[in-house]
Amino acid sequence: MDRILLKIIGSQLVDGQSDQIELTTMGTMRDNGMAYVIRYTEEQEPPMAPVQVTVRIQKDESAVQITRTGGVESCLIVEKAKRNQCNYDTGFGNLLMGIYGRIIEMNIQEDNGSFTFGYDIDVNGAVTSKNTVNMVYSINKNN
Repeated sequence: MDRILLKIIGSQLVDGQSDQIELTTMGTMRDNGMAYVIRYTEEQEPPMAPVQVTVRIQKDESAVQITRTGGVESCLIVEKAKRNQCNYDTGFGNLLMGIYGRIIEMNIQEDNGSFTFGYDIDVNGAVTSKNTVNMVYSINKNN
């Protein structure tokens, strides 16, 4: 397991309006043979508890699973050209939504790389947002 510096850029398009969120954090990454598994912590505004995030990206670029535990809990499954129903904890209650995977791509180098995945979110069958996540990492050689 490698310690990594991770930069995550999440883009969202809702009703023609775009928004972007960036997070830079330390985490870990390991190769379990079938997938790359990235783990990191998202600090929340008090009094919310931190959120532990695990991202599993299948090496064949077929699926990404994002599991969040702690202050809020959810499990999103993004599969290319497939729709999955996922439960998402908003902190105020659970929301059942559809996740339709558009793209999953990776670029792995010796000491760094990136993962990009895109998906649409629908609620009650109506698309509410188009999302893209770009995760760029570099292995921390100091630890």
